Amino acid sequence: MTAGDGPTASDALVVIDAQAVFADPSSPWGSPMFAEAWPHIERRVSAYGEEVIVTRFVAPERPAGAWVPYYEEWPFALQPPDSELYQLVPGLRGRASVDETTFGKWGPALRSALGDAASVELVGVATDCCVISTALAMADAGVAVTVPAEACAGSTPENHSKALDVMALYSPLITVRR
Repeated sequence: MTAGDGPTASDALVVIDAQAVFADPSSPWGSPMFAEAWPHIERRVSAYGEEVIVTRFVAPERPAGAWVPYYEEWPFALQPPDSELYQLVPGLRGRASVDETTFGKWGPALRSALGDAASVELVGVATDCCVISTALAMADAGVAVTVPAEACAGSTPENHSKALDVMALYSPLITVRR
């Protein structure tokens, strides 16, 4: 393990959206960084054992509000939650997931899944979308968040770095490990 992959220091691990749509480099939403981040994510999943919560981004049945033009731009993504596009990557398949139709995964379902956890390690994809959206909301709710940079994948390396910089501004609520 690398320094960032050391012993667990948080109460739980939350894996954000490790799904086919983001892992496949040929997908319009594929992260060019996912293959590099995946081994770090796998090691963290192994280290946390039963204290792992997995999330999935899924499209709404009927987009509303600002999501209407969003899905007009990305019509390929208007598929049901059981489509191959939204399946977890093979290393996580079979695990229960917290599914949300929003970038941020913080809400009643994730809070319930975390139980009494007061601190989490947050990994996954995309650093500059669903990870940052979740991290900021969790921190606002009083959950201590640690984000290991090597276990996150951005839409681009530049956007990944920018998102990490923004999250680091929220210290000590959010700790970014580089």
